[in-house]
Amino acid sequence: MTTRRRRVASVADRSSTKLQRQSEWAGVRRGEPVEVTDTGLRSARWEFVAHVRNRATGDEWIEVVGGKDGDRVLRSFRPERVFAPAQKQARRRPRASLADEPRLPLG
Repeated sequence: MTTRRRRVASVADRSSTKLQRQSEWAGVRRGEPVEVTDTGLRSARWEFVAHVRNRATGDEWIEVVGGKDGDRVLRSFRPERVFAPAQKQARRRPRASLADEPRLPLG
């Protein structure tokens, strides 16, 4: 193994211990639809991928996949910008993000 490869492998090992990834967050599981505000994309569709927390800095973000029709782009957003899908009537009312108001399982 070359010196450069050893260095890259070492950095990857250290960074993986800093990041905590969860495929379930605030009542949403991987693959479930979510809405994201202020993306600049109209009629974009997003699916939840993971909630990621940097243990060293305390930063956290939500990874989603999707975009315009046919796109499968991986993007990350602050938790305050991610919402549960709403009914058309409820879209006009102010809503709380999943970070502020998680969906809890019933039963």
